[in-house]
Amino acid sequence: MNVIEGIELKLTKMTADIKIQAIITGATGMVGEGVLHECLQHTMVEKVLVINRQPCGVIHPKLKEIIHKDFFDLTAIEPELAGYNACFFCLGVSSVGMKELEYYKLTFTLTLNFAQTLCRLNPQMVFEYISGAGTDSTEKGRSMWARVKGKTENSLMKLPFRQVYIFRPGYMHPTKGLKNTNKYYKYISWMYPFMRRIFPQFVSTLKELGLAMINAVVYGYEKQVLEIKDIVLSAKK
Repeated sequence: MNVIEGIELKLTKMTADIKIQAIITGATGMVGEGVLHECLQHTMVEKVLVINRQPCGVIHPKLKEIIHKDFFDLTAIEPELAGYNACFFCLGVSSVGMKELEYYKLTFTLTLNFAQTLCRLNPQMVFEYISGAGTDSTEKGRSMWARVKGKTENSLMKLPFRQVYIFRPGYMHPTKGLKNTNKYYKYISWMYPFMRRIFPQFVSTLKELGLAMINAVVYGYEKQVLEIKDIVLSAKK
């Protein structure tokens, strides 16, 4: 065995020993439910804490749930947020019909408040944020939602976590059997096989997103911002 092979073997053993203790937000939505589903099945995920405004309806030996209404004030639950090494932040709102100040508050302000609290309690945590394809990293474009998402991404990557990863999914083919799949997916899901073959850079599955988020904690990834092609690649590790 040469030196390089020895190093690779050592790294493989190190990553195999990692057990994820994850906090998940947004588990009552399509994306959060899909990520939670993958975490509960994955051998490298040891325990999961979901924080919701209402019950997610999932019962599992790995799972603990906290019902908390005000994500702008986490004081009451802070003691229960310590001791975790990953956060999969899947909470988000649609900008449709929303004014910029309201969207900014629910996207940027809420997310940064949550992340800053976790960073103080768990500085060695890997924080992963669900953003979206087309997000504007310059924060100067014409699209309101893209600017706000871009500012949120940029601010999160400045926090002193062990690592921050940004995920920018596009169309995500739903996981069969989950209950929070967006209703309009039943009208467009039939297009997925065609889109996957012809335009693979625009689509992934919800399962791939969940696996990519888990793998980024365990193995890392060469980029902080994962576009759709990166999500698919990371899911294969």
